[in-house]
Amino acid sequence: MTITQPGKGICRYPSIMWYTWQVDFWNNIKRLLPGIAYACVVAAIAWLINLFVPLLSSMLVAILLGVTVRNTKLIPVICEPGIAFSAKTILRAGVVLLGFRLSLPAIAALGTGTIVTIICAVAATMAAGYLLTYFMRVSHATGILTTSGTAICGASAVAGISPVVSARSREDADDAVATAIACVTVFGTLSLVALPAAAHALHLSPTQAAVWLGASIHEVGQVVAAANIYDPAISDLATATKLGRVACLAIVVAVVGIIERRVVEVRHEQSEKASSGKRPPLVPGFVVGFLVAVVLASVFASIPTVNSIFNTLGGTVATLLLTVAMGAMGAGVNLRNVIKSGGRALVLGIILSVLIAAVSLGTVLLLVD
Repeated sequence: MTITQPGKGICRYPSIMWYTWQVDFWNNIKRLLPGIAYACVVAAIAWLINLFVPLLSSMLVAILLGVTVRNTKLIPVICEPGIAFSAKTILRAGVVLLGFRLSLPAIAALGTGTIVTIICAVAATMAAGYLLTYFMRVSHATGILTTSGTAICGASAVAGISPVVSARSREDADDAVATAIACVTVFGTLSLVALPAAAHALHLSPTQAAVWLGASIHEVGQVVAAANIYDPAISDLATATKLGRVACLAIVVAVVGIIERRVVEVRHEQSEKASSGKRPPLVPGFVVGFLVAVVLASVFASIPTVNSIFNTLGGTVATLLLTVAMGAMGAGVNLRNVIKSGGRALVLGIILSVLIAAVSLGTVLLLVD
């Protein structure tokens, strides 16, 4: 009988295999726990700040705290493995849970005009963002993540799309995420103040105003705030329209992933993976999980108790996980790189924010009564 050391090989005997698995499991927990605890503390502080200042996204606060701690060199080496785990695995778990807040019947009930408005807004913003990123010479990942956050759902979209963009680009992934989240938060906040006033000035009907706000403003929370500024009675429709944009997340991740994969193949930027014959999947596993969550939420939408649980998972729990992940990603940011690349990204964010508002307004006026 040959007994191998934990993690060194595969044993034939179930009892030894079980012992080996247990030892490896607890060793991994010990290795990851300090970094996960760090990210959770950052998330808790960010969450408390958001409670007192709702306009400050908890994810933005978390990433800023992470940047501050990293660039003041206060993170011990023992935290690094757990921080990396939080920035990748916990991030993807949060994106999966976002699917539970979406119901296909509810989105279908929005009507053809609203759905076409959402599709046009997202498609036009993504296409323009890719072109502008190239012509304005914005760092690739920063540009695409800023574009995605503007087109879909702010910081959550940046978090969801970062795994398929950042890993295939040359600049630092965490720097790109930090810059993109800063851009979409700033311009989303400006939009929530400007667009309700513009809706009044344009004499839009309540339905038109609700769809326009939901199709143009970046974050779900910002849409709710803007709707209440205009008229609390339109809040539900504006939020439903916004969630229709969130439903585009899986499609955009898949399309961006395919484009990025092709770019990698052409430029040979991943020579090691190419030589080993391994390729990233066309549709990442967490996107499949997101779609499964959407299907489950749609199937059980008529059961109040289950629907309430799903709303909690897709709302509070998903936001908490994404906030933990943002704290970890902030801990990987080089502040000098962000300052260096931030100027062009801000200009890109301004252009895209104006574009999505203009495209949405045009389609609303044409298709929504």
